[in-house]
Amino acid sequence: MAMHKKMLIESDPHETRIAILEQDRLAEIFIERHQDLGVVGNVYLGRVNRVLPGMQAAFVDIGLERDAFLYVDEVTDPLATLDALGDGSEVAEPGGEVDSAELFAAPAERTPALAERTIDQLLRPGQEVMVQVLKDALPNKGARVSTQITLPGRSLVLLPDVGHLGVSRRIEDEEQRERLRSVLEELRPADAGLIVRTAGAEADREEFEADLAYLRRLWQRVRARSEALSAPVLLHRDLDLALRVVRDYLSEDFSVIWVDAEDAYERIVEFVDQVKPSLLDRIKLFQQDSTLFERFAVEAEIEAALRTKVWLKSGGYIVIQPTEALVAIDVNTGRYVGRHNLEDTVLTTNLEAVEEIVRQVRLRNLGGILVIDLIDMMDPENRQQVFDALAAEMTKDRAKHKILEISEFGLVEITRKRSRPSLERLLTQPCPYCRSVGRVKSLSTICLDLRRQVLQQANGLRNRELLLRVHPDVAEALQRQDQPILRDLEHLLQAEILVKSDPGLHHERFDVLEV
Repeated sequence: MAMHKKMLIESDPHETRIAILEQDRLAEIFIERHQDLGVVGNVYLGRVNRVLPGMQAAFVDIGLERDAFLYVDEVTDPLATLDALGDGSEVAEPGGEVDSAELFAAPAERTPALAERTIDQLLRPGQEVMVQVLKDALPNKGARVSTQITLPGRSLVLLPDVGHLGVSRRIEDEEQRERLRSVLEELRPADAGLIVRTAGAEADREEFEADLAYLRRLWQRVRARSEALSAPVLLHRDLDLALRVVRDYLSEDFSVIWVDAEDAYERIVEFVDQVKPSLLDRIKLFQQDSTLFERFAVEAEIEAALRTKVWLKSGGYIVIQPTEALVAIDVNTGRYVGRHNLEDTVLTTNLEAVEEIVRQVRLRNLGGILVIDLIDMMDPENRQQVFDALAAEMTKDRAKHKILEISEFGLVEITRKRSRPSLERLLTQPCPYCRSVGRVKSLSTICLDLRRQVLQQANGLRNRELLLRVHPDVAEALQRQDQPILRDLEHLLQAEILVKSDPGLHHERFDVLEV
């Protein structure tokens, strides 16, 4: 298989950013702000605080600010939990390709009429219960949890105490599926279930055995902690972003994995040595003067991904406009006038556009209903050619999706599942200049941009007193929630940094001056 992908892992004390390059173009980006770390996938020993028969749910104290919410189905029905976990295509989710797995073997009846029991028959106030977080807390609602634990490995998902066996539906080759079913039947533990993840499609029995051994050791540690500790307590923290991406994405078609931080490099090497030792030689420590993302021009592509208009090489362009209900994507010929006739011009533009549209959908992590307004094509064969090209490009997308045929109006509808915020939501906030019609970079994003720019000038700034001239909102952020960024800069530069508010500056503008 041709190795045409690269993974870039850039981290600092405040955030981790990971870029996936395909043919040296940015295809996907993952960003984790360390002050906003979620708890999805974490396993806790909790204590039941309240049982609500009217809602068939319970509130469980797991040691967070708000009690977690536990539905009765997520106590009695393991399949309900598998559905809630999602398809695992988004690296932030635990559990692997779970609800998109074909289950071909199930356990014997666990407890007669278990599904018919009510929440107050199953749980009581003060009871200790092991739970896993399915969804992070919202401002007015606690995290959602389940008593059905799932532990994802590289190629398998372990389902402790649930005897289901399954294979991801994204593995489509029937001969391959049959081989995997046979391997699972042979490996099947007496007290647990297994599901093959999409990443395990090509794995051999030895790889499955190693992954299963790793997951069973992990589960034994979790059980041992639950027996030794009292609720509420964290029993198992899900892998950080770098290890999750490596676990879920690393494959033979990656030619190199560049890591810019030595501690992250060592953790990744140790992890890959356990799960995929044959790829150890592809992990490289980046040691150059420029930053990793600058070296591969990723910063510029992130900036471009926050714009509405995307130009195509031919001279055509696409316009991407997210709304509350859907994402509208419009295709235009722009400056491209073609060579032969209008139909050929339209076909060429549409074919180039669908390739770029899929890249932008993955890069921006657009979800929900996507409506693509292609340029009208008169020839049915041309419409089919464009649809086939779109479907082929969407096979690169790990997110669960469905494509409807091109309508007579030239519209294509796609539904795409998203489990993490879009790139726009992650990096921007409603614009204060136009009454929230548009968006500008968020305060945390601006503070981190500022940190990167100051460090780029580090050689000429050391041991000096510096003045940062910023918008008042940014100044307040640097003195409050993002103060660690300011303190970190002072430590790295060995300089005192003064912050001056300037209401005349745009939110995203700032100046670095030597005093």
